[in-house]
Amino acid sequence: MATVFPPAGSQASLGGHQSWSREALETLILAWPLILTNLVELALTTTNLILVGELGSQAIAAVTLANNLFFFFAIIGLGVVTAVAPMVASALGAGDGSGRDIRRTVQQGLWTSLIVSIPGLACLMNGEWIMLQLGQNPEIARHASQYLGGLAWSLPAFVGYIALRSAAAAMGQPRAAMWSALAGIIINAVLAWGLTFGHLGLPALGVSGPGIATTIATWIFFLLLAAFLAFSRPFRHYQLFQNLWRPDWERLWQIFRLGVPIAVTLAFEVTVFNAAAFLMGRIGETDLAAHGIAIQIASISFMVPLGLGQAATVRVGLAYGAGDRHAISRSGWTAYVLGVGFMCAAAAFMLIAPHLLIGRFIDLADPVNADVVARASLFLIFAGLFQITDGAQVVAAGMLRGLHDTVIPMLFAAIGYWVAGLPLGILLGFHFGWGGAGIWAGLVSGLTAVAVLMTLRWLRRDRLKPAT
Repeated sequence: MATVFPPAGSQASLGGHQSWSREALETLILAWPLILTNLVELALTTTNLILVGELGSQAIAAVTLANNLFFFFAIIGLGVVTAVAPMVASALGAGDGSGRDIRRTVQQGLWTSLIVSIPGLACLMNGEWIMLQLGQNPEIARHASQYLGGLAWSLPAFVGYIALRSAAAAMGQPRAAMWSALAGIIINAVLAWGLTFGHLGLPALGVSGPGIATTIATWIFFLLLAAFLAFSRPFRHYQLFQNLWRPDWERLWQIFRLGVPIAVTLAFEVTVFNAAAFLMGRIGETDLAAHGIAIQIASISFMVPLGLGQAATVRVGLAYGAGDRHAISRSGWTAYVLGVGFMCAAAAFMLIAPHLLIGRFIDLADPVNADVVARASLFLIFAGLFQITDGAQVVAAGMLRGLHDTVIPMLFAAIGYWVAGLPLGILLGFHFGWGGAGIWAGLVSGLTAVAVLMTLRWLRRDRLKPAT
């Protein structure tokens, strides 16, 4: 079978004899701004969840449902435009000195952001109806829709920001996205605090306030990053926004062809967690609130291997463009070991100190919260169990994207999450009476299956067909 690697020899190698320690250092240099950016982006919803925690468990449950619905559409858009990173990295690795291919990819990435955001925005504006169709508590659905009414308008800016961030990372400048996002989270925290409780002379909007604040903050950090890419010295040569309004149908199709499988892969993962949240809602308000806290904690640790996976996409993509087999192997395995190693430490911390983590979201001393704390502590045991496999699957997926290999990983996600994980969770949770613990056991099984399949795919990378 044909090999995945392009012919070598025409372009400079990325250092086939470079040491593993040097590769680890370069991966971390690229990854740490991506990790911090991921954490900053997650901090938007984490801040919102912490603030509404003062409004009670019903508000936590409502925001948990709303965030799940929002991120379904956000992940679809994010997945499609993530194709910008391996495409730009491959062009750089192949020696695109003029920057024409890079400019075309970035511009069509922004067009793609707009195209994929419009249907998502329309659905989010009808969020209450969607939640009611999924059997959620009408009162919680009503509060969730109030939050979504403000949050939905952040979707186009968020997806556009991801397109620009992917390009910046592939060009070795991930800190630009980090600083713009950091400015956004500070603005979000201040505005959300003011709009939720009526501080700073702002109206007290309750659950609606954080959603509006997040939309304002997201548009600000999108525009800040766009301005940086337009005027800063590292990017000025590429003229990324020159003739932005001109469509390039061929490049647009290339982004969708590579990005849609990425989006579907992410959607399979995100929707299984969405489904878990909605199933928790059917079990009860206590389980849903506890699930919201536990999944938010797990999401924070997940940002580290996610950033390492994004760095792996760039590092592998550069080596792929240059046709350097040794660099491909070294860059992929380096990110994999770093990601899994970190998640081993995160799992240990969740198992050893669950109350320390849960106490960041809810008052442990209030007897009213006792049931939520107990359930969240149980769910964190399962979250600790799936940390390692969750890290393995996301880094392995990033490695494969660097090779432009996205279709088969998409099928792996479908099998792992929806054929193995979710049915098992439903069986254990409802038929065998495990409740929320059964749902989490299903999540652990699904993530483990996907991690094994993705890793085996990477091991067999020499047998893959060439990307076109």
